[in-house]
Amino acid sequence: MSKLKVIVSRAWPEAVEATLKEKYDVQLNETDVAMTKEEMKHALGACDAFLPTVTDPVDAEVLSTEPMRTKFIGNFGVGFNHIDLDAAKARGLTVTNTPEVLTDCTADIAMTLLLTVARRTGEGERHLRAKSWTGWRPTHMLGTKVTGKTLGMIGMGRIAQAMARRAHHGFGMKIAFVDPYPPSDEVISEFEATQYESIDKVLESSDFVSIHCPGGKETYHLLNRDNLAKMKPGAFLINTARGDVVDNDALIEALKNGTIAGAGLDVFEGEPNLNSRFLELENAVLLPHLGSASTETRIAMGNRVLDNLTAFEAGQIPKDKLV
Repeated sequence: MSKLKVIVSRAWPEAVEATLKEKYDVQLNETDVAMTKEEMKHALGACDAFLPTVTDPVDAEVLSTEPMRTKFIGNFGVGFNHIDLDAAKARGLTVTNTPEVLTDCTADIAMTLLLTVARRTGEGERHLRAKSWTGWRPTHMLGTKVTGKTLGMIGMGRIAQAMARRAHHGFGMKIAFVDPYPPSDEVISEFEATQYESIDKVLESSDFVSIHCPGGKETYHLLNRDNLAKMKPGAFLINTARGDVVDNDALIEALKNGTIAGAGLDVFEGEPNLNSRFLELENAVLLPHLGSASTETRIAMGNRVLDNLTAFEAGQIPKDKLV
């Protein structure tokens, strides 16, 4: 029996690539340079299974390629707003993602950003490395206390719950949230959380606001100039979800004008192109999309793609099927 032809869009952890080589007729991306749309179109015409990442725009144009050989798209990542699911469904494709396995690492990064921006530790390290420190003094580089403050969640799915667990049980933080699909009463009770019916209520009541909703048309610029102005002047915004959930220009303006105290960002609108005005802001902590970036998690993500592909090849419904 011939092996499935598989094309992988970016370099994956070596352990997962070794399994791919063993099980499939695989074409790896050894240069780790992002594929162009034309290269993705060619891939869809040349392989049985295409394995993109969250930075590959598998849009309607890419999915219109003819002839189409691909039957399976296994996304390396939990987010899928970069894939046109309607177009994929119309072409009869099976599309999967990798939920659950990156929950803890992404929650860790969210808490890292919260603590870093609140306590100004990034500034502090830069200050020290620049040899500008003259010694301890009572008013030097004062930050914001985290313990006991209110953390508001925009979305209360797996990653938000994992962050709430760290914040509530570890730092005694009060949890508030808004989500059209709220978690169980048991989860709400664990965090003694307050559920609000609107984003504005969460913004108005929280000292820290963390975004945990999916990207896409429904959430595009969900946080904008109008509702950022509803946050407390001393509040901080944390985003480890998707960059385009926040209007970059509005956020930069809010940070420059003191509308809010600061922001911790792991994702950006239009990434990897970063609005250069962010670099001028000491009250913005910026990370290069590191949410799931641990060796263990990235291997688990790759193996989750392989599990879904194995199920598809066996004629079964993959566990993480989106369409």
